[in-house]
Amino acid sequence: MKKITLSNGIPVILEHMPSTKVITILILFKVGSRNETKSINGISHFLEHLFFKGTTNRPTTLEITKELDGVGADFNAFTSKDYTGYYVKVANRHAKLAIDILEDLLFHPIFDPKEIDRERGVIIEEINMYEDNPMATAEELAEQLMYGADHPLGFRIAGPKENILKVTRKQIMKYRDTYYHPKNMVIVMTGNLPKNTAQTIKKHFGQAPKSRAATPRQKKFTEKQQQSRLHVYNKKTAQSHLALNFPSVTYTAKDYYVAQVMATILGGNMSSRLFINVRERQGVCYYIRAGISPYEDMGTLSIQAGFDTARIHQAIEAIIAELVTMRVAEVSDEELHQAKEYIRGKMYLRLEDSENVAWRWAKTALFEKQLHDVSAEEKALQQVTKQQVLALAQKTLVAMHANLVIVGPYTKTQEKSFLKHLRF
Repeated sequence: MKKITLSNGIPVILEHMPSTKVITILILFKVGSRNETKSINGISHFLEHLFFKGTTNRPTTLEITKELDGVGADFNAFTSKDYTGYYVKVANRHAKLAIDILEDLLFHPIFDPKEIDRERGVIIEEINMYEDNPMATAEELAEQLMYGADHPLGFRIAGPKENILKVTRKQIMKYRDTYYHPKNMVIVMTGNLPKNTAQTIKKHFGQAPKSRAATPRQKKFTEKQQQSRLHVYNKKTAQSHLALNFPSVTYTAKDYYVAQVMATILGGNMSSRLFINVRERQGVCYYIRAGISPYEDMGTLSIQAGFDTARIHQAIEAIIAELVTMRVAEVSDEELHQAKEYIRGKMYLRLEDSENVAWRWAKTALFEKQLHDVSAEEKALQQVTKQQVLALAQKTLVAMHANLVIVGPYTKTQEKSFLKHLRF
């Protein structure tokens, strides 16, 4: 791995992978829905869409996509709560084209008012799609329940439809200028890199203007929850869905890998406790999983499941039983070993793909104080003990920190009967 810094301050990370014939160029900006206010919630995601709507050099979407499709490239963009990313993955002989197009998209957009208005309809249909998906609805509502509807971490990434309809070009341009600049981004390029890759990146991205002002600080989150919370979202569905969230670790927490191990044992794979004891032995659900979602100042341990609407109480009781077991007794030596090997194995599988390698370096560069290779992660993982897992479970899996969302055809009267499950 090689890191360079362009004259305008943009950090660039390069990793040569000679065993592949492709390259991935990924650019992350440290901005997402947690940087928004209520009145412009959804603008980060809206802006992500608009970068593909035409540039001074490629005035239409067709001209952009035709070039990329013409070389068989994978390309896309994504918005989360604390970052927005843009990438192109392509055969390495087209590396210059990938660099040129991404620089063009991000630093020479037109933001045609007609295209902005046209894209409003696209985004509203995207919101409709997610609203029709009860699994996604449960996930979104659980984060809102935990972080609060007034804190940006509780905002929907896509925002409410009314914001999409009324946000102006002037607001979009101001938001772009505030967050899309060299001090708030990282460029990562991985794969079978041509010899002149560094020079090509310097030529294209070195011309980007330096930021004129400091990036606004994001609103921090302070955990104050002292009692369990429940929200039932009435929706006519054949299968009900739940999301059960607990406050968890940050990106740089000392017990980050302890949390990874705990989540893996609890519901990280098909041999996990939740999968075996709830799905396989009781047959009350189709999917069930647990995982962590860290942020800089907060994080979430989330359990998600889809189950028979008539067996909801049995499903919740079975999940709670596994949480209680996790916090009252140490995991076995076998479970600990298997969880570590599972995480380690997935870690190395991801290193085979230039896109995953780029993703790892980009997030590390944005959210951690120093870059570290996989060996450092592996060492931290191997040091996790059964006692640490038990201690974290006792700290995390407690009723007063539970945030339960249920999406299904349940009435207000039925809602009251769910509260009993949150006393464990």
